[in-house]
Amino acid sequence: MFSKILVANRGEIALRVIRAAREMGIQTVAVHSTADSDAMHVRMADESVCIGPPSSTQSYLSIPAIIAACEITGAEAIHPGYGFLSENANFVQVIEDHGLTFIGPTAEHIRVMGDKITAKDTMKKLGVPCVPGSDGGVTSLEEAKRIGEEIGYPVIIKATAGGGGKGMKVAQTAKDMEKAFQTARAEGKSNFGNDEVYIEKYLTTPRHIEIQVFGDGKGNAVHLGERDCSLQRRHQKVFEEAPGPSITAEERARIGKTCADAVANINYIGAGTIEFLYENGEFYFIEMNTRLQVEHPVTEAIFGVDLVREQIRVAEGLPMSFTQEDLQINGHAIEVRINAERLPNFAPCPGKITQYHAPGGLGVRMDSALYDGYSIPPFYDSLIGKLIVHGRDRPEALARLGRALGELIVDGVDTTVPLFHALLAEEDIQSGGYNIHWLEHWLETNLGDG
Repeated sequence: MFSKILVANRGEIALRVIRAAREMGIQTVAVHSTADSDAMHVRMADESVCIGPPSSTQSYLSIPAIIAACEITGAEAIHPGYGFLSENANFVQVIEDHGLTFIGPTAEHIRVMGDKITAKDTMKKLGVPCVPGSDGGVTSLEEAKRIGEEIGYPVIIKATAGGGGKGMKVAQTAKDMEKAFQTARAEGKSNFGNDEVYIEKYLTTPRHIEIQVFGDGKGNAVHLGERDCSLQRRHQKVFEEAPGPSITAEERARIGKTCADAVANINYIGAGTIEFLYENGEFYFIEMNTRLQVEHPVTEAIFGVDLVREQIRVAEGLPMSFTQEDLQINGHAIEVRINAERLPNFAPCPGKITQYHAPGGLGVRMDSALYDGYSIPPFYDSLIGKLIVHGRDRPEALARLGRALGELIVDGVDTTVPLFHALLAEEDIQSGGYNIHWLEHWLETNLGDG
């Protein structure tokens, strides 16, 4: 059993890991920038180490500083949370080179799944269904046009190293291809230092469905159902639920087994998420996230498991504490991401929290690092909390979400809470009749956000 773990992250996810470790009797080390010296994760950890100035490149992304913090404190393992270095294969290699344990997958698995072309090719070979498109990188406009004609328009051009919606452009017709192709390459180059792109069929009304998988690194793996993450703004998820309102039990079993078999085949270790576009009963692989997801609590709610605890266990070499047969869905869960942003333009709104009250009651969980008097720094992501509700069924979960949102108090800064009050009044949200384009269309109509 590890005696001490370093958490290489900040905010609510750092608290999440610290809580799981504490329940397991494991001491924790928090790392922080100078801007986060008063942060809740620093207060809650057993020890803390300042690793640099506010800039994340000089603190939370500084591999030498994080390794040094391990050496200073005697931490044996590192949990990366999500974001920052969580999917950095070089970070994992450095950790292993220093005789430490990375609580997550191997460097090789991160490297393979981090390159979208390689990931797609790997998943094809493992029997996972993929979106029709180019077999690899597309280097010329002529080739792009040929592929567009072969698979049919509309198509989407994606930067190989892309993420967060950057380096993605849609060509509705052949006339749009030149501009979309050149823009995607330019965005890939400027944001990721890589202008390689690939092309896929653009599905018109898909849902974004992701399958939670978990492996022990020894050829055993399970799936924990799906999450529907279709409500997105500029490719950023804002509302997630499990199980997906459009997925049947038969579809869940089929795609879940396909995903579990795939990760078992490569001896994957820890938590991972295989993301799909889903349309007309078919699943199309888009990417795999080799880390804990922001939205993991909805899966925990319906299956009654602690995914972080399980990550720590398998990193120690222990077997998974459940089998596929043990995993039975109980009820429905929804998560909304609370951001410190000013509507209608979603401008970041850092500042001092003058009053904070978390909602409570049956089936309500609030993952947040806020407290009265805390000053949200302007240097990081605007996510300040995740409100998760669980009910016996979807209508109960929706009603519980509305009640919990009404109890939540965050004074001193603007937040996205009003957005969720408004969404709950929409029939499409109540019925589950939405797709990945629904929210952006709604925002443009109701808030002028385009």
